Amino acid sequence: MTEYKNRRVVLARRPKGEVADADLRLEAAEIPALAEGEILIKVLWLSLDPYMRPQMNDMKSYIEPIAIDAVISGESVGQVVESRSADYAVGDYVSSYSGWQEYFVAPASQQSMYKVEPRGLPLSVFLGAAGMPGRTAYLGLTRVGKPQQGETVVVSAASGAVGSVVGQVAKMLGCRAVGVAGGEEKCRYVTGELGFDACIDYKAGNLAADLAAACPGGIDVYFENVGGEVTRAVAPLLNKGSRVPVCGYISAYNEENIAAVETPFDILGALPEPPEHSFFVVSDWQDEHQEVTRQLADWVEAGKLKYRESVVEGLENAADAFRGMLRGRNFGKQLVKIAE
Repeated sequence: MTEYKNRRVVLARRPKGEVADADLRLEAAEIPALAEGEILIKVLWLSLDPYMRPQMNDMKSYIEPIAIDAVISGESVGQVVESRSADYAVGDYVSSYSGWQEYFVAPASQQSMYKVEPRGLPLSVFLGAAGMPGRTAYLGLTRVGKPQQGETVVVSAASGAVGSVVGQVAKMLGCRAVGVAGGEEKCRYVTGELGFDACIDYKAGNLAADLAAACPGGIDVYFENVGGEVTRAVAPLLNKGSRVPVCGYISAYNEENIAAVETPFDILGALPEPPEHSFFVVSDWQDEHQEVTRQLADWVEAGKLKYRESVVEGLENAADAFRGMLRGRNFGKQLVKIAE
């Protein structure tokens, strides 16, 4: 048995609405001795992402729901501390879907596990701008949104980990980028720091009118992260031939009966001329993982791709940070610092 001690967060019961403390359980867990071909990863940074909330429900989706008493799913960056694999050496940094825990045993052949080359960048970047959210933004925008130079691209949750990259990439492609975010501070960041052409504060109470004023030529690409009132404001402004990559709709994730929620597909499908719209997941382009990660890291290193992070320390604070993220309390990518 290894000398290391693990703690993990597991699903104690299915949440009804917002995740309650009693829905999750922080527990100690033994770490088994490594078998041939396995590695032990010490988790350093844990990513918190909206997709984790629907996974806690007992419902069909593109990914299996988390089982009761199973570790909450999640991506992390960690360091190999023991290895019985020729492919990984002690000291290697890796990204993996370790879940919410401090140590993780994985076979070297584990899917979606990759070595991380820090290149002088903070390791946390590989869970944000140069990680899964960045890849989601880049691939969803370019492969599904297919923006053309001069077009107007609107993105909801524009100050978040995905939305912030969508707008910056849209600008690189010669598009007009308009964000939707919650609060004056986030909107100032989106235009002043990230370089969007405009940002609408949905909390100001004039969403539809403000969005129409910011998009006088209509909307060609809408990158969907939120759903609800934002989608309803966007829908009338969509141009003929517009495209809508649907990444998610976080506004519904805490609903007790998410199946009864009016989805972006309901709203867009009811239009006289529905835009081209489809749900996507970043794993659709898994074979491009390393290439896109390198491109995003290059842009971060060159100062072309900017980002912001919200960080809490300690696994015991993950649940509260997760609830806050779903309420929009975070600013940028939400992370948990697990260890040095």
